This record gives sequence, structure tokens and C-alpha cells, in this order.
Amino acid sequence: MTIASAIITTAAEGGHDPLAVMMSTFPAFIIAIAIFGVLALVVASYRNVANRHAPKAEQFAARHGGDAHGSGH
Repeated sequence: MTIASAIITTAAEGGHDPLAVMMSTFPAFIIAIAIFGVLALVVASYRNVANRHAPKAEQFAARHGGDAHGSGH
């Protein structure tokens, strides 16, 4: 039996209530939204970090005779 014929026979039998299927997958949706929300907060917390440290890097480069921009790691 192929997957297509399994889908057709399941659809023909009418084995599942669409509302019950939706409600059984709703907790997974909420968990996924929560995880993506936490990850979005982590990404937002690292925003502009390089610019906050730029004055320190420029002062260090000026004291040690180098250029802070474009040097990399």
C-alpha cells in the first residue's frame, strides 16, 4: 500500500474529526511559538553589541598604535 492509497482510504473512511486533530496539535504549536519567542529575545539582546564596544576598541588601538576597524580576530 502506498502513502497515496493510505491517505485516500483514510479520507474515505472519515476516521478523524478535524477539530480533534487541530486540538491535539495545538500544544505543539504553543511550544514552538514559545521557543521562537525566547530565541528572538536572545537575538535581540545581542543587537548592537559591536557598537557598544567600539569606543573601547578604538581607545585600545590608539594606545597600542593600531587600527580597530577591519582588523578582525
